[in-house]
Amino acid sequence: MELKGRIFPGFMRLAGNLVLPSLLIVTLVGIWLVQGCSYSFTGASISPTVKSISISYLPNNALLVQPTLSRKLTEAIRDKFTNQSSLALVGSNGDLNIEGEITGYTTEPVAITGEQQAALQRLKITVNIRFTNKQDPTQDFETSFSRFQDYNSQQRLADVEETLIEIINEELAQDIFNKAVVNW
Repeated sequence: MELKGRIFPGFMRLAGNLVLPSLLIVTLVGIWLVQGCSYSFTGASISPTVKSISISYLPNNALLVQPTLSRKLTEAIRDKFTNQSSLALVGSNGDLNIEGEITGYTTEPVAITGEQQAALQRLKITVNIRFTNKQDPTQDFETSFSRFQDYNSQQRLADVEETLIEIINEELAQDIFNKAVVNW
């Protein structure tokens, strides 16, 4: 019994002296690993050396021009990158750069009834995007992205246009984000 009393307190002092340094080492290694990784919960795969992105204003070169579309789509793309990555948005010369233009803004009938009437109309937005990565030019691309939303032909476009544009812009921004930094 006397031997047990001597060993146990000695063990507790030794363990107490090792716990704090061990926790400190584990914490430091964890921080180092997290800072060196390019993983995010959005699935983005951005090199830790890439710090900034510049996203140019997207002019509307479509035949049919919706006056606020350029501003709203540009803002949607900027919001997507700033909210889902740690990249700093800069005015120009970012490590990553996005530029392009809106090339299409159309409405067309998509579901014709037996009476040769359109049951649904489709609003479609097309944008051409040029992406450059200063640090890895193999990731550069130029791609056309299109998204659409259907609406009941009994509704006037003016009544649903703002909502449809917001949905389409979010989808386009996600597509551009995925192509640029998620790589799937």
